[in-house]
Amino acid sequence: MNRRQNFDRLKDKNTVWDLAVIGGGSSGLGVALDAVSRGLSVALFEKSDFAKGTSSRSTKLVHGGVRYLAQGNIGLVREALRERGRLLQNAPHLTRTQSFIIPIYSWWDRFQYTLGLKIYDWLSGSLSLGKSTFISKKETLLRLPPLKKEGLLGGVVYQDGQFDDARLAIHLAQTITDLGGCVLNYTKVTALIKSPEGKICGLNIQEEQSKEIVEIKAKMVVNATGVFADKVLQMDQPEARKTIQPSQGIHLVLDAPFLNGKDALMIPKTKDGRVLFILPWHDKLIVGTTDTLREKAKLEPKALQQEINFILKTAKSYLSTPPRREDVKAIFAGLRPLARPKDGQSKTKEISRSHKILLSASGLLTLTGGKWTTFRKMGEDTVNFFSKVTGLPLTESKSATLKIHGYTTELPTGHWSSYGSDAEKIQALAAQHPEWQAIIHPNFPHILAEVVWACQEEMALTLEDVLSRRIRMLVLDAQAAVASAPLVASTMAKVLGKNELWIAEELQSFYKISKNYLITSYEKSDPSTS
Repeated sequence: MNRRQNFDRLKDKNTVWDLAVIGGGSSGLGVALDAVSRGLSVALFEKSDFAKGTSSRSTKLVHGGVRYLAQGNIGLVREALRERGRLLQNAPHLTRTQSFIIPIYSWWDRFQYTLGLKIYDWLSGSLSLGKSTFISKKETLLRLPPLKKEGLLGGVVYQDGQFDDARLAIHLAQTITDLGGCVLNYTKVTALIKSPEGKICGLNIQEEQSKEIVEIKAKMVVNATGVFADKVLQMDQPEARKTIQPSQGIHLVLDAPFLNGKDALMIPKTKDGRVLFILPWHDKLIVGTTDTLREKAKLEPKALQQEINFILKTAKSYLSTPPRREDVKAIFAGLRPLARPKDGQSKTKEISRSHKILLSASGLLTLTGGKWTTFRKMGEDTVNFFSKVTGLPLTESKSATLKIHGYTTELPTGHWSSYGSDAEKIQALAAQHPEWQAIIHPNFPHILAEVVWACQEEMALTLEDVLSRRIRMLVLDAQAAVASAPLVASTMAKVLGKNELWIAEELQSFYKISKNYLITSYEKSDPSTS
């Protein structure tokens, strides 16, 4: 992806785009992906970085949702399981099958979870990842040695999907570009343009680096800004009611030995009725999540002290050697863009995760709700409105079978697998420039050539772009990311043509952001009062 070339394309005043998408997270990328699969011309704008917000802070699961099955939402689960299977087929370099074990401590739990997961298997149909089964206490402890033994009857094993959320977002942006679309990060939509009849016919954008404002003409405009969707709705209609209910979910990251195995632990019902996962990811363990009502949407949400305590306390109830605060390598928090209920319902775990599409009188389409697993279907459903809004014909969607950028049947080994077919290009870059073969941090396999690639081919502009979303170090080990920052910043400066002042400013900004990811920051103050 060449950022300068994309911006130059947008300056052509004669171009009328079929679709303009506001938002570069999972929803917006899903809309743009489906649109380009149908041959539509698409321009996408993200005010910060791709997947900067919620879309890089998930539990890293591609799943139907066992909890939604328990709530009786069969339709949502079936749809998500179908999409899970498609994504694993279309992006094998970014996804994988993960086995989960639910520990069983009562005969009733054995019955309900064995039966429930058989239904889960059945709903998967031909896209099943494998059959669920009950295993003995002995085998459960062999596969999850730290599990508490007292009262344990066995476990139910089932298969689900796992992925790298931010890396998928980058590869989706590349896929859209490969197919002729135009995507741009760090570009803010400043106004919606309307015809004399009050119909939206374009928008104004401002590119952050140059501060240049450009008018974009478009036949249809989609608001896919997640937790910030209400801001765009109010740009269209100042009196528009709020449609989004932000719900915060946090995760703690631990070293892998706490589970000492390849299986993930799924706790189906915590004391407050939530689900907690402890799962392997990039040689670490992710523990989460929470579901906390938040009124204000923030680009950098911060974990609450009570959320950290909840996760540690719940883990302690199931593990013989529970994690302590000092064992936490990183903390990350995200806000789910749940559809705000009209009846004032406040329990976020009961609010539907299904997506909704709103069509304003002006022709603005707003996509709300949903989750990463169903991003493609959400995009398809949104693009289906094209004919209704524009009166123009629309071909059938082809995104269900579209291979994602980097797709390969011969996956590279180790951390290179996340790059897919791009891995050999980065390795070739390193071979041409020996200084870029240097390891960024002794505890991680990444090399400087990946930083160069992120700047040249993945539109990385800031230190956080690289260390948080191109290389996932900040969310895996925040202290390691802080230690790596000076080397990465100096390398970026050389590639991007920046000076020492830029390096100093980037480091200052990154150190400020990294505090939200460091457990030591939470020991000094109580975030719940902020």
